[in-house]
Amino acid sequence: MACWVDSAPANIALIKYMGKEEGNMPVNISLSYTIERFSTTVELDDAAEYDYLEDDLGLTREQRDRFLVHLRYIKSRMDFGGYFRVRSSNNFPHGAGIASSASSFAALTKVACKAIADIESRPMLSSRELSEIARHGSGSAARSLFGPWCIFDRGEARSVEFPYTIIHELILIDGARKKISSSEAHKLVRSSLLFSNRVERAHVRCQRLIDSLTSQNWHDAYQICWGEFWDMHALFETSTPHFGYIGGNTMHVLRRLEEFWLQHKDGPIVTLDAGPNIHLLWRDDDLRKLFRASASDLTFI
Repeated sequence: MACWVDSAPANIALIKYMGKEEGNMPVNISLSYTIERFSTTVELDDAAEYDYLEDDLGLTREQRDRFLVHLRYIKSRMDFGGYFRVRSSNNFPHGAGIASSASSFAALTKVACKAIADIESRPMLSSRELSEIARHGSGSAARSLFGPWCIFDRGEARSVEFPYTIIHELILIDGARKKISSSEAHKLVRSSLLFSNRVERAHVRCQRLIDSLTSQNWHDAYQICWGEFWDMHALFETSTPHFGYIGGNTMHVLRRLEEFWLQHKDGPIVTLDAGPNIHLLWRDDDLRKLFRASASDLTFI
């Protein structure tokens, strides 16, 4: 029996897109960092009569169906009539706001396109083509095909580089599955009064962040990203119905990080996705060691 395996990394957006149009087309530009050490691996085998998923992640029925719908979309795009058994696994918590849907749908896209290309002796699709297909499964999956940084605008993702070597850390506040998924959040935020000029705010911040990272103004980059994640979480808290991910433990750690910056006039870029867990992007220098020495009560991955 033939078998195909491939993987894709998660990514963390520093400039978020929140709100989607048909085909998972984001309403605004986003800028993300690719987290190579957090990945999803998807394995495909030939199947005789229908596609099916062997679930090691504890997915809901809706999530399982969404995964298989994307597989059928890939097969339709490539005019392929065969079937696969699918197995998927993460090396990080699923559904906790660490971009598992991005890595999952990117990995499924890569391995399914590879399998079909092998079976039918076709050339493999380019990263740009894979990204466009992956977007239909999860908008953020389009970014997981590029790195170390990715700009995603008007449905097209591309790599971009900045003059930094980055160390990513995750402060795991809560690894449990979120009550409100990112897909649900994309729908609910449109009811917030703050959504009306969200696209313009994101575009302005994105250009400012690109300029700051290019010119190596790390402090400005930190300030821009700090304001950006609060902007997104304000949308959640002002939606109808309102919802939120930031609890007491997350706030405690955010205050600690803020105090670190005030004391040292330097530190990590801080951001949150649609979840309670905190992502840190450090320049690869001694500041990270200094913070780790003073943060023994925090949990890192």
